[in-house]
Amino acid sequence: MRLTIEHETHYRFDEPANHSIQYLRLTPRFDACQSTVSWTVTTPGKLTPWTDGFGNHAHVSVQEGPHDEVPVVVRGVVETIDTSGVLAEDDGLPPPMFLRQTETTRVEPGIAAFAAPFHERLADEGGIAALHGLMAALNEAVAYRPGHTDVSTRAADALARGAGVCQDHTHLFIACCLDLGVPARYVSGYVLVRGDGEQHLASHAWAEAHVEGLGWISFDVSNGQSATDAYVRLAVAHDYAGACPVRGVRKGGGTEALTVRVQVGQAQA
Repeated sequence: MRLTIEHETHYRFDEPANHSIQYLRLTPRFDACQSTVSWTVTTPGKLTPWTDGFGNHAHVSVQEGPHDEVPVVVRGVVETIDTSGVLAEDDGLPPPMFLRQTETTRVEPGIAAFAAPFHERLADEGGIAALHGLMAALNEAVAYRPGHTDVSTRAADALARGAGVCQDHTHLFIACCLDLGVPARYVSGYVLVRGDGEQHLASHAWAEAHVEGLGWISFDVSNGQSATDAYVRLAVAHDYAGACPVRGVRKGGGTEALTVRVQVGQAQA
């Protein structure tokens, strides 16, 4: 499938900032499930490309001098392939490195209690069936409901509230996998929303878990499915903090207002 993507992130300040730095993970990865046809990242700052420790393609944008806004605009076309949600494990990232807990994926008592039944299911049913069962259970336990969490919310807190968004679902799935001893990682990217789907899902996050002998399997808890050719992978990491598309700091600027517009469409053949 050929997907067209437009992603605009616009920071506006109520007084001039003197210096701002943006870390941008806004370029698709080179993966078996996708290839980039065209891609541009545009911002007023000086862009320096780099590759982080997870192999994500990134930029640092530095804007000097007085400025009261920072627009970041991404446009591109990506060719995707449906791999049934499976990617090979030999991507240069050893699975054991994704057994590390972070602040947002910490295995706290509530997480351990939720994951407890899946220890037996993992042994009896195998990885694929047990992890799909885990995804379905989390989808039912935590409703997709914006405004109840933020990007720093811990998995255990989202579980206790019974509400969250895609990054909470992903942190929860990862935390449960870590309790089960299964390597799991966070994926940021885009998804084509068909029919009456919510526009906020166009910019998305999901998890990948490692199943021995098969590879990395995707689990999108928010949508209750594995990734298809409607998905584009931007970055992988332990959690949101390491894979977020845009992250920055600035000097001055006062109060900040942020607007984001994401549009994913299917190009005509």
